[in-house]
Amino acid sequence: MVIEIIEKILLLSGMVALGFIIGMFFNGFARKVTARIHNRVGPPIYQGYLDVFKLFAKKTNISHGWIFDLAALFSVAGIALAFLFLPVAGISLLSTEGDLFLILYLLAIPALGFALGAGASGNPNAAVGIMRALMLMLAYELPLVMVIVAMMVHYNTTSLATLVQMQSNFKWALFVPQFFIGAIIVDMALQGMLMEKPFDIAIAPHEIASGPMVEFGGKHLGALMLYKMMAIVVETTLFVDLFLGGGVVLSVEQYGWIAYLVNFLVWFALITFVFFLALLINAVFPRFRIEQALKFYWKYDALAALLLLIWVYAGVSI
Repeated sequence: MVIEIIEKILLLSGMVALGFIIGMFFNGFARKVTARIHNRVGPPIYQGYLDVFKLFAKKTNISHGWIFDLAALFSVAGIALAFLFLPVAGISLLSTEGDLFLILYLLAIPALGFALGAGASGNPNAAVGIMRALMLMLAYELPLVMVIVAMMVHYNTTSLATLVQMQSNFKWALFVPQFFIGAIIVDMALQGMLMEKPFDIAIAPHEIASGPMVEFGGKHLGALMLYKMMAIVVETTLFVDLFLGGGVVLSVEQYGWIAYLVNFLVWFALITFVFFLALLINAVFPRFRIEQALKFYWKYDALAALLLLIWVYAGVSI
């Protein structure tokens, strides 16, 4: 019994470590891709690892109280927990029935922890950034939730692991006409979740000096960078699980450990491609104002999601 518990803890810890390692790679990948699009050389692709190690090696002298100190830990723990509930290349460590609702809830926890810490700093730029971030979250979650509900109705499940399993053998939701449209809707929501242009309103360095992160430095900033890096992996994995079968192309029962390896490589390739698309949009679009972002999500993205939900529900009823 004790050995099983230890093995479970090691497995969960290893999965979280894997998420952070991939997230740090994505940080350097994003900066390199953006630089090349802008005809610059850019930093090395391993720059994300260097930044995190450098920040954690620094001494943190500035603190605004215990809420400020715990904010980064709260954000990192919340996003790591969300990652453990996601099927990764078909491997579901904590997945349960109804986890689609749970994952949406867990994705909101890190942002709220971040908001508490930034609010405790007392910096007006941080307050403006947090206000923008929370408004943006309310905007993009509406179309996201409606598309996910449409998928629940169509596939008759609230389990993300079951949804991934039902898309095995390339029966991807992306190939279903309704959810091809749904994938576009969610991809637009994903751009806001990743806070890439044109929806990087909450950070906006030239306007509000990086907003919520303005008062964070040293180990605090390092932890927040880890949160942001892991968020990239979590949010792209959610998209791949919903529409691309979680990257599962081989049956573990039939191919054994080879299936684990191939499924992992396919999953990694898919989340990299989804993130690459976000980077392309980020590199060529200017930043929206907050009212423009809300108008886009509530007037266009949410309306399309509502029509999709009606379409799916009508089809199921018939």
